[in-house]
Amino acid sequence: MAVGPGTLPEFFPVKGVRLGIASAGIKKPGRKDVVVFELAPGSRVAGLFTTNQFCAAPVTLSRKHLTEKAPRYLLINTGNANAGTGERGMKDALACCEALAQHAGVSAAEVLPFSTGVIGEPLQVQKIVSALPEALVSAGDNRWAEAASGIMTTDTRPKGESVRIDLGGHTVTISGISKGAGMIRPNMATMLGFIATDACIAPEALQALASELGEASFNRITIDGDTSTNDACMLIASGQYGGPEITLDSPHLPALRDALKDVYLHLAHAIVRDGEGATKFVTIQVSGAAARQEALDVAYTVAHSPLVKTALFASDPNWGRILAAVGRAGVADLDVSLLEIHLGDVCLVRDGGRAEDYSEARGQAVMDQEEITIAIDLKRGDVCETVWTCDFSHDYVTINADYRS
Repeated sequence: MAVGPGTLPEFFPVKGVRLGIASAGIKKPGRKDVVVFELAPGSRVAGLFTTNQFCAAPVTLSRKHLTEKAPRYLLINTGNANAGTGERGMKDALACCEALAQHAGVSAAEVLPFSTGVIGEPLQVQKIVSALPEALVSAGDNRWAEAASGIMTTDTRPKGESVRIDLGGHTVTISGISKGAGMIRPNMATMLGFIATDACIAPEALQALASELGEASFNRITIDGDTSTNDACMLIASGQYGGPEITLDSPHLPALRDALKDVYLHLAHAIVRDGEGATKFVTIQVSGAAARQEALDVAYTVAHSPLVKTALFASDPNWGRILAAVGRAGVADLDVSLLEIHLGDVCLVRDGGRAEDYSEARGQAVMDQEEITIAIDLKRGDVCETVWTCDFSHDYVTINADYRS
């Protein structure tokens, strides 16, 4: 199950970025499960990583390599997270980097590893190493669609976006892919996300964009409230577009930021739309908050409520569950007589109770829709935040009960 059509866009090649895909058979024989990004010399990479204290070995190693060298290759495998694997996990991640580096004629520190899949099982290093020649030989500048499929785990469909904009008379291309369907409440970015542009972006501007855009998109989605051990979202700038370097004070930065934001949001929303067992795409808007954290606390309390999420799956306008979640979100001195809660265009709560003009039929009409907005106005200030989530269906339990089988 998934919400919306979920079709991939026409991908535009990003100058200076090539992708290769291969089959290592890590979890299923014949499955394309290894993806390699090859970056032109001079490319710059910035990113965000999981805040989970049991972060996976590839997360630790990628962080380290980013401080040592400018990346030339990204190596992604699915089927095994290489998380909860201790010292052996670090050695295995490094061994994969060293093998790719040897094939490509670069140093191991110029390779960033990424893994996703089952936690706690040793990485099948030899299978990955054996697949590297195929991945490198197959590399091309427009294999984005195949790479989007190659990084999937429990996803039911690949996720990607690609746009072109004019920047000072030069065409800038942005293409990206993401994966994720469960164990998603990122405290940084997403499960795995890779966005590349041929713009030339100064290092400080690149990291600022990666942080700002990741926070406003991937860091505002949740499927089940679980933060993965392997979250990573990388922003790549190859610098091949032919124009000047874009800095923090460049007049072209706002237009580039807007285009990147569209790609980030599309990829983040695609994860929610493909949430494990999802049948609803839900936007939770909190306005009138006194502080940003207050708004997020309310939004996430509603988004994570199993009672709200199961009511959404049943298309049941049981608005009392939303009201109860808002009330337990921990907002100090909340005046419930002032706030309002809307379901789509229908007011549910006003003056501390059910809105006088509310009717079950009107609430039902909204709940029957695939895409639903829950808007909560706390009437305490001028801070607004938005979080995106989905419902909980029978299939969510089935998928996760059968995950290792």
